[in-house]
Amino acid sequence: MLSKIKQILSWPLRHKWWSLIIIAVVVILFLIFGGTSKKSGAKGDFVTVDIKRGDLEQVVSATGEIMPVNTVSVGSQVSGTIEEIYADYNSQVEQGQILLKIEPSVLKSSVTEAGAALDSAKSQRNLAKSDYIRDKSLYADGFIARAEMEKSQSQYEQAEAAVIRAQSQYDKAVTNLGYATITSPVNGTVISRKVDKGQTVAASFQTPDLFEIAEDLTKMQIETAVSEADIGMIQTGQRVTFTVDAYPGDTFSGVVRQIRLSPTTTSNVVVYTVVINVDNADLRLMPGMTAFVTIIVNRAEDVWYAQNSAFLLRSFENIDANAANISTSDHLAILRDKRVIIIPYKKGLTTATETEIVSDKIESGDKIIVGRVGQASSLKKSTTRGRPMGAGGPM
Repeated sequence: MLSKIKQILSWPLRHKWWSLIIIAVVVILFLIFGGTSKKSGAKGDFVTVDIKRGDLEQVVSATGEIMPVNTVSVGSQVSGTIEEIYADYNSQVEQGQILLKIEPSVLKSSVTEAGAALDSAKSQRNLAKSDYIRDKSLYADGFIARAEMEKSQSQYEQAEAAVIRAQSQYDKAVTNLGYATITSPVNGTVISRKVDKGQTVAASFQTPDLFEIAEDLTKMQIETAVSEADIGMIQTGQRVTFTVDAYPGDTFSGVVRQIRLSPTTTSNVVVYTVVINVDNADLRLMPGMTAFVTIIVNRAEDVWYAQNSAFLLRSFENIDANAANISTSDHLAILRDKRVIIIPYKKGLTTATETEIVSDKIESGDKIIVGRVGQASSLKKSTTRGRPMGAGGPM
């Protein structure tokens, strides 16, 4: 007997590889069957989703550019060389303040020339007027023919028109000389200066831009594009929150001011421009920043809600045999204190991930039953149409 025991014990030593293989197989079988049985719920246990209490918000997300509410481009109506510049980037300017002067010698010459032409026209008019008065008197006394008198009258009228024309040219030359001094049309801040001293500006066909002035940087706006699928939920006066990369830890607020009716098409998607008013009293927001906008289109406060996946159950047959004929569209299977309760409900506000539950039968700690462990899914394959995450609206 002792010899047989020694022989059995010596076998693993003589067959090391077989011994290792047998041990590995035993360990794997234990992990597959023993480990799973400990970790998995027993077949027939309920699968549940928690019911929570809190606030829900239905939102539409978009991006847009921050810009001043009113921006004025200051140009030049006359050509010439820039003589002096009195404003620079970020300069605070007032209405009527001088921004720039154009070298005026050519414009002054035009004024002198137009003035001389005006004086000459007045002289010709005075001579024609004297001739007309004299010929009119001679015609009345019968010393000249009517034709000569009418000729004098015509020359006088032409001379009078020439004076008016010369006066207009003179006034134009004086006005152009005044345009050599560029002043600010509004109170604001210079956000762009597009010329330098000594540069020549030509205003022959198109008015050249010299400065860009933001009228009030404490009042900004965001122009954001919203797709046609979401534009129906947007209304003026809705609250908006947004962030910018410059201040990643801060959230700013605004209000929808305008929904522009003119659509644009981008990548075959029709979008509408939504204008959002923003208070920038602290001047932290700068023109051109990209805003990541969240428009709050609907809100429900202090309500019961659950994940949208909690409402996909098609039948109570495997949950509660007595409730097999009750519709799952307006009833929920609730697990309360290890008991199954069927309660009526209505859906309230629905977001991209959660849905409000309207019912006076819910208690704190309730869970919605969505199936059993090991039970085959009763969901039929179907094609659903939903919104992107963060876009808001029912799924």
